[in-house]
Amino acid sequence: MIDNHGWYKQARHVPSPFFDQRSDETDISLLVIHNISLPPGEFGGPYIEKFFTGKLDPEEHPFFNVIHKMGVSAHCLIRRDGEVVQFVPFSARAWHAGASSFAGREKCNDYSIGIELEGSDFVAYTDEQYHSLAVLTRQLQQCYPQITLPRITGHQYIAPLRKTDPGLVFDWVRYRTMLEK
Repeated sequence: MIDNHGWYKQARHVPSPFFDQRSDETDISLLVIHNISLPPGEFGGPYIEKFFTGKLDPEEHPFFNVIHKMGVSAHCLIRRDGEVVQFVPFSARAWHAGASSFAGREKCNDYSIGIELEGSDFVAYTDEQYHSLAVLTRQLQQCYPQITLPRITGHQYIAPLRKTDPGLVFDWVRYRTMLEK
């Protein structure tokens, strides 16, 4: 269930400072699936949460020195075990899509919700992640009916020259079949 403030009740809430208000909350009409792992290719640990909350220590890994000041966020992260962590309420604009467009409309952050899967373009996602993603997606579709199946996409499709996630290992057929049940 999603409460009146845009928080998913089944998630662990870890508020991020990297968001702002949407110009029109009734315009939420796109779901964007991403992936992230920190350090790249490694799973587990506190680094994704630290990154999305501005607490990533650049001394902990050489890659962190490159990204620690980026100021990005997603609405939710789904960990490998299926745990959902929410950083930004769905009613607010998370900073996940960057320069992007969908169906000819730019600035996807303005009208989308961003969900990160802990993973990479090359490692299969877990059963638990698909289950949690499907449950969360159904809740989002109930709350935001404009998010229909054709309006669920990957980061690679809204920023094709820049991004590759959630990658070719993401099983779109499996995910969509789960949503249709």
